[in-house]
Amino acid sequence: MKTLFDTNVILDVFLDREPFSSDAAILLSKVERSEIIGFICATTVTTIHYLTTKALGPQAASKHIQSLLSLFVIAPVNRVILENAAASKFPDFEDAVLYEAACHAGAKYIVTRNIDDFKNSKLPVFEPKEFINVLESLKNNS
Repeated sequence: MKTLFDTNVILDVFLDREPFSSDAAILLSKVERSEIIGFICATTVTTIHYLTTKALGPQAASKHIQSLLSLFVIAPVNRVILENAAASKFPDFEDAVLYEAACHAGAKYIVTRNIDDFKNSKLPVFEPKEFINVLESLKNNS
């Protein structure tokens, strides 16, 4: 189940942003156990490094980046991704880049806390709690 995680979901775990961190942590543990093939956008890595360095310091940020690189497949961002994002009808360029990267990497789902930002998505988009419920439902129907 190839799933791209939005930056906000990863930050919820790394910065322990309540009340969101619990559901996000459940999903990251599913990536760790290979129940989900987790993707993150290449731009997510740089954004997380920047924000975690400011919030937690450079050593913690470095550890978080190493964790991300060991757990997730990195969805590349190149000229085609950026051009498609710029031409898209997404109101937010960053979300458009994430979406285009997900599509080009072969992700089938996107998990984000900003569902409204992905109204133009052709991929199914879920909030973390909702995606946990979808996964449980699929597991129970197997």
